[in-house]
Amino acid sequence: INDPKNAVDELIQGMLLQYPNKLRKLQNHHVLLSSEINHEKVTLLSGGGSGHEPSHAGWIGGKGMLTGAILGGIFASPSVASILAAIRAVTKVGEGKGCLLIVKNYTGDRLNFGMACEMANSEGRLCRMVIVKDDCALPRTKGITGARGVAGTVLVHKIAGAAADRGMDLDAVGSIAQTAADSMGSLGVALDAVTIPGATTTNDRLDDKTIEIGLGIHGEAGIRQSTLLSCDDLAKEMITTINEFGLIDEDKVVPTFKSGDELAVLVNNLGGTSNFEMSLLTNSIVSLLERKGCKTSRVYVGSMMTSFDMMGASLTILSLAGARADDLKNLLDSDTTAISWPSVDVWKDTSSPRPSAEEIPEIGAPADGSTASYEGIKVGIEDFSVVAKLMLTAAAKTLVDAEPVLTKYDLICGDGDCGLTMKRGGQEVLDRIESDKLDLSHPVPLFASLADAVSASMGGTSGVLLELCFRKVSAFLLTCTDIDAKTMATAFKEGVEAISFYGGASVGSRTMLDALFPSTEVLLASGSIADAAEAAQNGADETGKMESASAGRSNYIGAEVLQGTPDPGATAVALVLKSLS
Repeated sequence: INDPKNAVDELIQGMLLQYPNKLRKLQNHHVLLSSEINHEKVTLLSGGGSGHEPSHAGWIGGKGMLTGAILGGIFASPSVASILAAIRAVTKVGEGKGCLLIVKNYTGDRLNFGMACEMANSEGRLCRMVIVKDDCALPRTKGITGARGVAGTVLVHKIAGAAADRGMDLDAVGSIAQTAADSMGSLGVALDAVTIPGATTTNDRLDDKTIEIGLGIHGEAGIRQSTLLSCDDLAKEMITTINEFGLIDEDKVVPTFKSGDELAVLVNNLGGTSNFEMSLLTNSIVSLLERKGCKTSRVYVGSMMTSFDMMGASLTILSLAGARADDLKNLLDSDTTAISWPSVDVWKDTSSPRPSAEEIPEIGAPADGSTASYEGIKVGIEDFSVVAKLMLTAAAKTLVDAEPVLTKYDLICGDGDCGLTMKRGGQEVLDRIESDKLDLSHPVPLFASLADAVSASMGGTSGVLLELCFRKVSAFLLTCTDIDAKTMATAFKEGVEAISFYGGASVGSRTMLDALFPSTEVLLASGSIADAAEAAQNGADETGKMESASAGRSNYIGAEVLQGTPDPGATAVALVLKSLS
């Protein structure tokens, strides 16, 4: 924060920059308004101290939620003057449908919004107020200040905004808003207590092994402190507390929900909790509610009412089982243009399992492990199977025999495993040739078989890259109609380019590609494997002159060590191509 004294002004300017077409600032006041103010419907205002973003300015929209928000200082109620100015901006004297104020149950907010409401009424502006007190942290015996207004207020915004859009009058909008407020309960838990920006001392009453259950959105004390709890245990604590706190029904306290009830739940990020953890907590909450026989048809998850970067979350449970349940559901589901309202995927038919509960069946590999059909792809290479067997045997034996020299080079410029990795791959190919487990009948299955052999034996980065190369060669050949020596050279180039694309290295990186790329160019130009082998050897020799590497283990080694030693991968390529020639 640049300067706590100017923080709210800068917050407002930042929001105006983000939403140039949707928001307007009210002159002389910390008030944000919708750019679309419609006096033909009830207008809605809310607000409170700053520091709870996106509440409340994030719920402004020309359709479906707030018309405006009054921003107090950090955790401080807005002034009567600013609230009254906002009411004047969204109402007309003696006409229009009036304005509903949605206020959280804090003494300063109640008094300041209440004063502005009555002053507006005295000017002939139609205005009334609804108070939200959804917090279940403190016992009802605490009196009128006990049940604070917290994240459930956002759902009241949504319901009241949709009601206003439907043309309801002020009393009707206020009535459904109050029904929503009276049908919910909320509870927060946090791993730390928030420190107000600009404060001279840090709020450190919670250590790194302690959480507080029922902590308020301003860091107020909750029910109790506890050791760290798992998501399942937190869900149980929150759900039990909210249900036992209950709702008022004809002057009696009744449980917030019972088995068979349909519910909407809001899992609110208090500011500093990861999305990963929020999903874990949501899973624990919904799973427990549904084990209790409830249907959680609407699950809202995200940062709705925060406390700066407080590490924690709150749960709001809204009962959709009362006499006006259908009204509440329809209003919750109505469209809104509020700038921060999340997209919600509603489980509409709660009599059937969620569609998301049904997994999409996995499509397995072909039962016989075969590739796509290559019938009809002609091979124009004479005695392909015989030639392939001879060439692969020579290449594989070369890798096995080259283990000592490759290991020697890799001990200098790598981690020493290149020789053994290549030997394992070569031996596996030899074993599969000997046992007739390498499909030599056609180029397409041959390179797929080679990829399988490499996958089963080599490991490490080199193994993955060579497997990618062979799979790319096989896939490319599958697209051809005829395969001749030129086609094979092109397929080889495709495989080498796959190594570069997926691995991220290129010529000059001091890897096997310094031998592979030159050899592909020569092979395509001349058709001579001997010439390609020579180009590969030249490329491998050049790696010994390089002072640095940009890929592989050599990347960590200094120039004085690298110079004079060729890259072992590039050396292996040169040796294999020489054996093939």
